[in-house]
Amino acid sequence: MQGKLIVLEGIEGCGKTTQLGYLHRWLRTQPLIQALRGQGQIGDIIITREPGGTPLGGELRQLLLTQTTTTAIAARTELLLYAADRAQHVEEVLSPALARGCLILCDRYVDSTVAYQGYGRGIDLTLIEQLNQIATGGLVPDLTLWLQLGATTGLARSRQRGSIDRMEQADVAFHQRVQQGFEALAAAHPQRIVPVAAAAPVTEVTQQIQTIVMQRLQRWYRPLSPVS
Repeated sequence: MQGKLIVLEGIEGCGKTTQLGYLHRWLRTQPLIQALRGQGQIGDIIITREPGGTPLGGELRQLLLTQTTTTAIAARTELLLYAADRAQHVEEVLSPALARGCLILCDRYVDSTVAYQGYGRGIDLTLIEQLNQIATGGLVPDLTLWLQLGATTGLARSRQRGSIDRMEQADVAFHQRVQQGFEALAAAHPQRIVPVAAAAPVTEVTQQIQTIVMQRLQRWYRPLSPVS
């Protein structure tokens, strides 16, 4: 029994974390999921995130996203810290959960590194690809939901929340480059990355996600008996 990895990606303020929670609650009520779990075809439905999906990752998240020091984090240092978080996450959480047949919902994964450290910071994309390969051991998401939103709109949403993290403090030009990175990734991987119109009202975004995920679930799994 092998699980599935569903990742939500996007710029700051796109609503990933909110939609991840909605998706988790919705999945737990679906007759198809209940039938598949009862038949032993899938395991638990779990939520995790990067950075911070493990105890070590939580400490790295503090370093990466909280301004606790006057010393700036160099771009390559930032890249390596994210890679360390990911390597631990894959080893400790993702791979074991997939082996148990779990359905994993993850807030950010490898595409964020390409978009933020590659397009945003300007680090060589080939180097990032190699580092991601080392950190993940080749683990690729089964589905990536890209919450597509303009950089200016996303930043405005983030700053309305009040406290902003180190990444959100970067200028608009940086976030526009990040958005371009996600656009390039979606064009390069259309089978895996599905755009979601995140500028729509929250309920419409939720419905888009549910429709996409249900279509994938029906493609991935076949219940052993009809679902009532």
